[in-house]
Amino acid sequence: MPGMQTSGRVAESEVKGARVAPSQHGHLNGPHEYAAVAIEPQEAIDSEFAALEAMKANSPELWKRGIDWPVVVWIALVHLLALVAPFYFSWQALVTCAALIFATGAGGVCMGYHRCLTHGSFKTYRPVRWLLAFLGGLSGEGSVLTWVANHRKHHRFSDHDGDPHSPRDGRWWSHMLWFMPNFGHKWHRELAEKYAPDILKDKVMVLIHHLFLPSHIATGVVLFLIGYFGTGIGLGGWRSGLSMVFWGLGVRMVYVLHVTWMINSVTHMWGSRRYETTDDSRNLWWVGLLAFGEGWHNNHHAYQRVASQGHRWWEIDVTYYMIWMMEKVGLAWDVVRLRDIPAGTKPA
Repeated sequence: MPGMQTSGRVAESEVKGARVAPSQHGHLNGPHEYAAVAIEPQEAIDSEFAALEAMKANSPELWKRGIDWPVVVWIALVHLLALVAPFYFSWQALVTCAALIFATGAGGVCMGYHRCLTHGSFKTYRPVRWLLAFLGGLSGEGSVLTWVANHRKHHRFSDHDGDPHSPRDGRWWSHMLWFMPNFGHKWHRELAEKYAPDILKDKVMVLIHHLFLPSHIATGVVLFLIGYFGTGIGLGGWRSGLSMVFWGLGVRMVYVLHVTWMINSVTHMWGSRRYETTDDSRNLWWVGLLAFGEGWHNNHHAYQRVASQGHRWWEIDVTYYMIWMMEKVGLAWDVVRLRDIPAGTKPA
C-alpha cells in the first residue's frame, strides 16, 4: 500500500486512534506482512460485527442467518451466460473473451487487487491504481473494498479460526461458498473499516466500489453494440451482439472466478511446500499457469509482499512479468523482490 518501502519496512497508516495489527505469527510490519493496514481498536468494533467474527466458518449457526441472495443470483447468472455461450460462438467473441480474461484477471485481480492494493508489492501512480481497481471489479469477484479487506483478513488468520475461506472448513466452502451466507451490509462496512481503511480513505476507490454493478451493465451494453454494429470485423446483428455478451461477460468471468478461487481452495490442499509456513499453502504448477502466476502460493504466503510469486526461474509468473514491464517504462517503482528480504527472515 502507499508508504511501503522495498526494504521490507512498512510505514504505519495514518488513521487516527488506530493500531497496526501484527499477523498471528507475531511479526509487526515484517517483509512477509500482508499490508501496513491500520486495524481499528477492538472497542471501536461494533458488537454485532464481533459476534459474526466469532462464528465458526461454514457452521449451521452462520447459515441460519440466511443466504445472500443478490450474490447467489449474480454467480448463477454469470454461469448461465457461460453455459449458453457455445451456442453463440464466434471467433471475434473468443478473442474478446481472451483479451478480457487477461485484462481483468491478470491485470485487475492478480496485479491490481492482490499485489498492488492488498500487499503493496509495488508503487504506481494513483490513476493506475484506480484503473487496476476498476479492472478488478470487472472480474466479477466483488468490489475493491470487499476483495482487499477479505484477503488481508485471510492472511492474518490463514488456515486458522478467522480465515474467511480455509479448506479446513470444507473444500467447497473455500472455493465458492464462503461469500454466500448473509453477513449483512453492516458487517461488510465494518470489515472494510477494519481491514481496508487505506482504501476507504480514497474517494475514487469508494466510487469504484459503488460502480461495481453499473460497470458490468455498461460493459455488457458496449459488448452487445460492438457485436451488433461490428460489420467491419465480420459481425453484425442480434446474434453477434449476444455472442459478444455471452463470451465477453459469461465465459470470461467464469474462467477468472474459478481460477482465482482455486488459489483459496486447491493451493491450500494439493502441491508442494518449499517453505514451512504456519498455514497449509502449497505450490501447484498448473494453477500457476492458469492463474497468471498465483499458483506458487506457498512462496507467496512465506513472503507476502514480494512482487514475484515464482521464486525459481522456471516458476512462470505472468503477473510479475507485467509488473517488471511497468517498472521498465516508469509506471511502477519500489518493487519488492525476494532479494530485498533481510537474510535470516523466517517465512510467515
